[in-house]
Amino acid sequence: MTTAATTPSEQAAAPPRTPLRGRVAVVTVTLGIFSIVTTEILPIGLLTSIGSDFAVSDGTAGLMMTMPGLLAAVSAPLVTVVTARVDRRVMLCAFMLLLALADFLTAAATDYRLVLVSRVMVGITIGGFWSIGAGLAGRLVPPASAGRATAVIFSAVPLGSVLGVPAGMFIGGVTGWRTAFVVMGVLTVGVLALMLLVIPALPPTQVTRASVLRTVLGRTGTRFALLLTFLIVLSHFATYTYVTPFLEQVTRADPALITVFLLVYGTAGIVGNFAGGSLVSRRPRTAICLAAGMIAAATALLPVLGRWEAGAVALLVVWGVAYGAVPVCSQAWFARAAPDAPEAASVLFTTSFQATLAIGALAGGAALDRLSVSAVMLLGGATAALVVVVAVVTGTGSGRLGVRARRG
Repeated sequence: MTTAATTPSEQAAAPPRTPLRGRVAVVTVTLGIFSIVTTEILPIGLLTSIGSDFAVSDGTAGLMMTMPGLLAAVSAPLVTVVTARVDRRVMLCAFMLLLALADFLTAAATDYRLVLVSRVMVGITIGGFWSIGAGLAGRLVPPASAGRATAVIFSAVPLGSVLGVPAGMFIGGVTGWRTAFVVMGVLTVGVLALMLLVIPALPPTQVTRASVLRTVLGRTGTRFALLLTFLIVLSHFATYTYVTPFLEQVTRADPALITVFLLVYGTAGIVGNFAGGSLVSRRPRTAICLAAGMIAAATALLPVLGRWEAGAVALLVVWGVAYGAVPVCSQAWFARAAPDAPEAASVLFTTSFQATLAIGALAGGAALDRLSVSAVMLLGGATAALVVVVAVVTGTGSGRLGVRARRG
């Protein structure tokens, strides 16, 4: 099976990968993903303020997290297949423009429905940009630096939590939540300008067809990666989407302290990102079990220990380290399942991750409106515990997974 095709003209059109130009281009793509991640999860820190402004419940406000995930899940495979022959630089810039428009529309919205429209735009950007940008490192820098460049690009995910959400919450607390989205829109326009200046033309060198996606999806290793991703991402976003209401209602923390708590959480996420990346390459099942077990413990104990500020921040550190490892662990399982089709694996990772993010936010919102924020945490903890059970019961070690994936 051929997953990619490269023509002589495309090889000739490949951009020169000088060290300085390549590094700047990698940083620019990283900034683009940082803008996307921050915009996607920014409502988590501003959920109560936005909901109050439009007179909607916290659960309904959680749709701001659901909409981008659903649209990203749909747009990731569609964009990859439909735009397979379009210059990747053009696509990256187009998605940055769409993201900036979405930010400004949110800031100017007079009706909650307009906010949801803007979140649809964010979702399309997430699916399209991630499917293209996540695999560009090898085309922007020399082959020897590709691994390091990929790590830099993916560092934008925890950085969005560390810098983006607390900063957005701080701005929202001082000047209003709309200003936070204006700032993100301006930042995104700046990233777009930088992309136009430093990213070279990137004619497509690979064509991922729908048949390739179907083949990879039919493999045992891929289906196992899908199951693990579904359970752990469901547990996380069903709970973390509503962590601000929990800290307000149960911990009784003031907005300034919640901002600090989220900053601590995000910092812990960076540690988890690199620790998880190191462990998953050697012991993938252990890595996912540790991450899921820590999320289960942190969320299940929050209703008990989270009544006190010290208990809440300690559990947020555990939670942050655990979730910081989740994206890199999940992506690694997909990559192991399809070593011969890396772009297809990236598309399936993006689609499953974003779809489950949306389902998790929606499920958590429904539980919040019908039960309580503490019940949401307990249900999320139980779901995360299922990941450990599934991984242990299946007995799929790293070596066996690799064999089964290749045979699939």
